[in-house]
Amino acid sequence: MGSSEERYRLVVAESGPPRPKSPRPIVVLGAGGIVRAAHLPAYAKAGFPVIAIADSVSGKAAELATERGIKRSFESAADAVRFAPVDAVFDLAVPASQIMTVLPLLPKGAAVLIQKPMGETLEEARSIRELCRQRGLTAAVNFQLRYAPNHLGAMALAKAGLLGELHDIEVQVRTYTPWQLWSFLAKAPRLEILYHSIHYLDLIRSWLGNPLGVYAKTVRNPQCAELAATKTSMILDYGESKRVFVVTNHGHDFGAETQCSFVQWEGTGGAIRMEMGVNLDYPKGKPDTLSYAERGSGAGWQNVPVKGNWFPDAFVGSMGALQAYVEGSVGELPIGFESAYETMALVEAAYRSSAQPGEPLDLS
Repeated sequence: MGSSEERYRLVVAESGPPRPKSPRPIVVLGAGGIVRAAHLPAYAKAGFPVIAIADSVSGKAAELATERGIKRSFESAADAVRFAPVDAVFDLAVPASQIMTVLPLLPKGAAVLIQKPMGETLEEARSIRELCRQRGLTAAVNFQLRYAPNHLGAMALAKAGLLGELHDIEVQVRTYTPWQLWSFLAKAPRLEILYHSIHYLDLIRSWLGNPLGVYAKTVRNPQCAELAATKTSMILDYGESKRVFVVTNHGHDFGAETQCSFVQWEGTGGAIRMEMGVNLDYPKGKPDTLSYAERGSGAGWQNVPVKGNWFPDAFVGSMGALQAYVEGSVGELPIGFESAYETMALVEAAYRSSAQPGEPLDLS
């Protein structure tokens, strides 16, 4: 193994999610599938104490509490909030349409991790932002892909100088997603960009900041005509020196050999590629991967071991980032509600773009 290869493997091995020095107790508001599959397994793995869980569906929180060894359960968020100690961190894991029903129940100055998206529209995101400001909430939005182990590794490779000057980001997802697993999405007027590609838009913003604009088109799948659009193409405008795009197709049910799920970065010094296995054979998923190639080395693509997957391990990072910020051990909260609002503004711009006609041909 050459010296540069050793160095890059080392920087990836040393990358990890933010963690508080002294984890605070967590009160989970919502007991849906994402809490069962990702939030609670991640917190257990990280040693973050969950002291209570609530859900308005009768018996739902109690069942999950018994299954996961959580001592207290409630059938209303208000009761859980009254129970919570003053140093509790709230994990608000409800559908986007319910955020503004539950968020006002939290005490002034509380710390809260809000499940993405930040509302269903930019107007709702604006209301959430205003409430967080008025009540002095230390609020983050759970854009946890930023903290996926392979993405933390990709960031470490870039910081180590592998990419050189970044000039290309490409996201491609071509898979089959069983949307029927989420009953609340069956009649959602917005689907793919708001609930899935929003992760990639937020990820791109974490690398390049806000784009100048976006060109987008999102369309329905005729095999799932009852659902809103689940296939999307987006080009993000970062000027003349960068190509950035996101292409997704969640209806590709022609076999694993032609499915894909990756983010790829290219720069003057090299390239990085991470594959998101959770999108493949969902919800079972496949392992996440990370690889890189040094320009001019002749070594080709090198695979780098990563510890963990987007689901559930990235959820350690989002909760860890919030808790570390609250205790003061870090000075920045990258997924704070102000930044999350800007991601929502990009989502809204994509929908506006999609609603506009394309540039017509001049056939004169």
